[in-house]
Order: sequence, then structure tokens, then C-alpha cells
Amino acid sequence: MYLANEKRYSNLPVRRVGNTGLVLPVVSLGLWHHFDSSSPYYERKNLILQAFDRGIFSFDCADRYGSPEVGSAESLLGNLLRAELKPYRDELVITTKVGFRTGPGPFGEFLSRKSILQSVEHSLQRLGTDYVDIYYAHRFDPQTDLFESLQALDQVVREGKALYIGISNFDSAQTKRAVEIFKDLGTPFTVNQVSYNMLNQSVEKDGLLATLKEAKKGLVAYGPLAEGLLSARYLKRIPEDFKIHRTSQAVFDNGTAAVEQKLHALNKIASARGQNLSQLALAWLLRNEVVASVIIGTTSLKHLEDDLGAVKNLAFSKAELQQLTEILQ
Repeated sequence: MYLANEKRYSNLPVRRVGNTGLVLPVVSLGLWHHFDSSSPYYERKNLILQAFDRGIFSFDCADRYGSPEVGSAESLLGNLLRAELKPYRDELVITTKVGFRTGPGPFGEFLSRKSILQSVEHSLQRLGTDYVDIYYAHRFDPQTDLFESLQALDQVVREGKALYIGISNFDSAQTKRAVEIFKDLGTPFTVNQVSYNMLNQSVEKDGLLATLKEAKKGLVAYGPLAEGLLSARYLKRIPEDFKIHRTSQAVFDNGTAAVEQKLHALNKIASARGQNLSQLALAWLLRNEVVASVIIGTTSLKHLEDDLGAVKNLAFSKAELQQLTEILQ
């Protein structure tokens, strides 16, 4: 029988999400890749439990996650929630999303009222829980009136199927409008989950960080290591066939050689701080209090422990920040 580490909350800092009562560990675990029906279940179960033992109580999923069976990432997490993690459910922040394609036909994707209300039912069935802590709109729907989508998300909360609502991949203008509508509806909207890392600072250029700060909402960063680019693995060479997330494709606008040069320069600063490149990248994101948590996607216990080491040094001097700005511009 699994018994959680009694000291699980002693090492990993937590942050309040905006001005809400929601609190997250500064590092969350994402189940996007390799947490599904094609993955070794017991290895994944062990990693999730080890993450919880180390202070990660936030687990991020989506109805789309899973290969070859869509939704199987939720099912894998659901198995743990029914068994090993059942006594700890009240401590956990379980998040999932709706919006990307999960089935055929016009209601198998995006954010119509019908799509949202039936998708949350399917997610709860797979997760084996009565509610999720954050239910996200996974992407903006250009074909559906925003009020329809957000009113449906508000209903999800009012029916007790989610405690908080989030949005994901909404830009600054879309977020401002969502904030206005959610405020009128009285919805506990709290967070925008977006792609954000040292090499992809589009949320700063777009003004999203400033928008969230002004609205007193939080940001959760996915892809914080740019699919592993911001790690020691690619310091020697970035392979020609390297696949990066669609949100970070502009990283290679000036070619791989330019990126390699940045990685080496960043690694020197990391070494001077007593960190590796991944730890520097995570700490850099968390320098801004608007960033409530970063989502890592590792399946390796070694990498998990390595990433959690970032919290040992989250402070930056003005000189370090200036150096980093010059490297990353």
C-alpha cells in the first residue's frame, strides 16, 4: 500500500494563483507525452507517486492526451486516483482540458456548449473523480461566440464538476475579453496556461504577462524547456530533424547554429550560478511572480529530481538578468 512521504511539502515552494485561493507547487507534472495506454503503467505510476512524494501535487492532463487511444492519459491518472492516491485526493490539483479534437464530427473539437458539456463528462469518467480542480479551454475557438463557450465553462463550475476555470493558448486580447465575461458571470476564472520559455517569449511581446498581472490572474507555463532544447542534451549539436512544438517554431528562424550559440552562452551563466541549463531555464521563468507554476513533462526520475533542483536558486542579480536579456534578444 502506498503511503506518501510525510515531508512532501517541505522542499518545493508553492504560489498563489493570482489573487485567488488556488495554490500550486512551482513545478507541476504534465501527462502530455508517454503517459497513456502505450506506456509502461507501473513505471509511470511510480514516477507520479515519486513526484507527489517530492511536493508536486498538481498533475496536468487533457482529454486529447493519449496515444494510440485518445483520452488514455486521463485513464492512467484515473487509475492512480482510484487506488494509490485516493486517500490524498483533497491535497491534489487535478487539471484537464477541452478543445482539441478527440472524436469525429463537428462536436469532436473546439468550444461549443455541446462540446464542452459532454467532454467534461467523459473526462470525469476516465479520471474516476467527481470533479477536477481546474478545467481549461484548451484553445480559443474562432468559430463560436466566446460568451457561449465561457458560459458553458461557468456551468461546469456551478454543477460542481470543476472548482476553477482556466484558459489555454489565449493571447492577450482574447484573455482580456475572457476576463470581462467571466467577471460578469461570476466565474472563478484564475489562470492562463501558455507556451513560455527562455527561447519563446511571445507572451511577453504580446503583453499577456502584463494583462494577467493587471487582472490579478496567474500564468502556468508549458514547454518550459522547449522540448528539451534547454538542457545539456543538445549542447553539442541540435539534430536536423529536431521537432519543436508549433508554438515555439520561431525559435529556429535564424537557424540552428544561432540557437546552439545561445545555449552555450546560457550554460555558462547556469554553471556560474551552480545550476545546469534546465535548472536555469526553470528558475528564469519563476523569477516573475505572475508565473504560478511550470509544467515539466519528464518520464525519468533522474530528470524529475534534476528539474526540482531549480528551486534551490530562484534569485537573479541585475547583472545576471542583463546578461540573459542580451543573450536571448
